[in-house]
Amino acid sequence: MPGNRRSRRPRNAWSLLTEVAPELNEWAAFFAAGAAKRAAAEAAIQNAVSSREADDLLRDVETFLALAETTIGIAHQTALTVGAQAS
Repeated sequence: MPGNRRSRRPRNAWSLLTEVAPELNEWAAFFAAGAAKRAAAEAAIQNAVSSREADDLLRDVETFLALAETTIGIAHQTALTVGAQAS
């Protein structure tokens, strides 16, 4: 093993985002701060989040995605609604 190779700690997407797009730092901090609550909701823990919190987060995610897509120069694609059928 080479002597100069350092072991790297796992890094999350939010810390990587701040390196490649520093202008999105506030959004990265916002979403990183909610990681524990999101994990609880994904694990289907009852009452992890209220309906209002979930709705607010969905709106924040849509805003963030539109901004991130504009920042990196790709076209924004709106999400499909639940229950939408392909034509």
